[in-house]
Amino acid sequence: MCHLRLVPTIQSLVLTVAALSITSAWVLPRRHNIPLHRLFTTTTTDGLTTEAWQKEEVEDADFVICGGGPAGLLSAIMLAQKFPEQKVKVYDRLAPPPNPSDKEAWSDVARFYLIGLGSRGQASLRQFGLLDKVIEKCVTVLGRKDWAPDADEGVERIFDDRKVDTIVLPRDKLVGVLHQEIVQKYASCIELSYGYEIEPLDFGTDDPSQQEKVFLRASRCSPQTAASEQQAEVLCDTDQPTIVSSNLLIAADGTVRTIANAIQKRDAARFKAMNPLKRMLFAGKQFKITRYEDDNRRIYKTIPMAVPKDWRGDINYSARTKHSRVVFDALPANNDGDYCGVLLLREDDSLAKANSDPKQLRQVLEETLPYFSAIIDDDALRKVAAKPPSYLPAFRYIGPRLNEGNKTLILGDCAHTVKPYFGLGANSALEDVKILGDIIDQTDSLGEAVESFSKKRAIEAKKLVSISRELDRPGALGFVTFILPIILDAIFHKSFPKIFSPNVITMLQREGLTFQQVARKKRFDRIGQVLLLIVGGYSFYTASKMSLVTLAKALGQKTSTVTAGFATLFLGGNLIKRLLPFLVRGMAPADVLNKSNSKLTDS
Repeated sequence: MCHLRLVPTIQSLVLTVAALSITSAWVLPRRHNIPLHRLFTTTTTDGLTTEAWQKEEVEDADFVICGGGPAGLLSAIMLAQKFPEQKVKVYDRLAPPPNPSDKEAWSDVARFYLIGLGSRGQASLRQFGLLDKVIEKCVTVLGRKDWAPDADEGVERIFDDRKVDTIVLPRDKLVGVLHQEIVQKYASCIELSYGYEIEPLDFGTDDPSQQEKVFLRASRCSPQTAASEQQAEVLCDTDQPTIVSSNLLIAADGTVRTIANAIQKRDAARFKAMNPLKRMLFAGKQFKITRYEDDNRRIYKTIPMAVPKDWRGDINYSARTKHSRVVFDALPANNDGDYCGVLLLREDDSLAKANSDPKQLRQVLEETLPYFSAIIDDDALRKVAAKPPSYLPAFRYIGPRLNEGNKTLILGDCAHTVKPYFGLGANSALEDVKILGDIIDQTDSLGEAVESFSKKRAIEAKKLVSISRELDRPGALGFVTFILPIILDAIFHKSFPKIFSPNVITMLQREGLTFQQVARKKRFDRIGQVLLLIVGGYSFYTASKMSLVTLAKALGQKTSTVTAGFATLFLGGNLIKRLLPFLVRGMAPADVLNKSNSKLTDS
């Protein structure tokens, strides 16, 4: 399944014999004996002892990574580069990714999610020597073309002044590139284990003198589970698990959040066991996964299509209908003119259901998006109508910390989940790994690095999600939190570029800015814009009043007063003139950007 403009991740893959043979050829991990009394009496994350600990042999690894997506595999490569003599184990409950060079595997363009990598993601890949290999599998997107409701022709904008061009590829092809890099260069120190579910048993934080490592249970999952990440329940063999110990656990398992959920449950039990006074004075803030209610929920269905030869194959196409019943967005899937379109619908729309009427879908497209309807054949449309709906991820973040003690940390989509509209999910996840690598270089120990990363990125996770959520509010609230700020930014940045920054979407893409800095800058912009509007409005009122007096008593007033009055009237009128094109009911962000000639990003 492909995705929107710039996207996070979910994917089903096919288990390949070649990948299995590579995995099985690696040397078995080191093992050591744990005294039975410790195994019997250790408390698990739910506060209970477990029979699974009655096991003498424990597989030992220096690092364990839960999650084999882009952030998880990049973390493994980062650790292998910094600690080449140490063992890294990666567990993922899905199957290995297809070979990124296998054209047959990637021929169904509507099967895979597309992600766009901007400056943040590209800088992260470049730091670990992987950007050129990823670019080989990408399509470069140089601009976009947007159709407003009822428009016969779209507005095309080519961003020829950007510092970094956005590159697009299927999310799982990126995983494939990273997987291939590990197999070819790091097989001696990185062990990939697919089809496993991880459960934390002990985070090693209660009594460091007794417990120096993190302990986990790795359970083999059923082939059905390994083939799909969309199942509600995971079927794993818990009767014969493998116990694994590690000096550092990195949770990068996306929205599954196995490790994060266990930490939250553990912290809730800790708080509950405290007396109220101790809880109030000494407990600190409780570890929590903040889950926002999705008040602008939409489903999506993916559509494969080939653009006509006279259409550009290197831009993003988008369109929407009146009142946004249908929103359509398409990105190039390859350099052969194949695109993957995403049809966004409201959850209660009749077309959003599985096995909806393809004739009704065709009629809606013909009436509202005829330029796209003409390039989608009947067979593809029947398959789209038959598809069950898929849901965008809801906004989530973890805080106030991203660690449990000094041996477990959380990063990527697991720490901050956003909707994929503006490419912040994958890029910020890769940036987490880059920042962790920088912190490891700057600190004296892994424990210090874990705590430093948590302190630096926990607030960033919260800011990223809160800003992104403001860009996705429905109705009038969305106009106030998103559309109106874009209008103001377009006007004020164009008029006073050295004072006011570009729109928030552009700012979020800038690698050199933290999300905290973006929030702070936009807050100052809003204060400045409001003050100028108040002063301008008052000046306009005063000038109008003065002008009437001046005209009535022209001979009794100074020339400078008359000139100032008319100058202020001119400036006020010019501001109103600039605002009028945007004061259209139902205007969408893309329409604002087109009218203002603003860039969606500058990366």
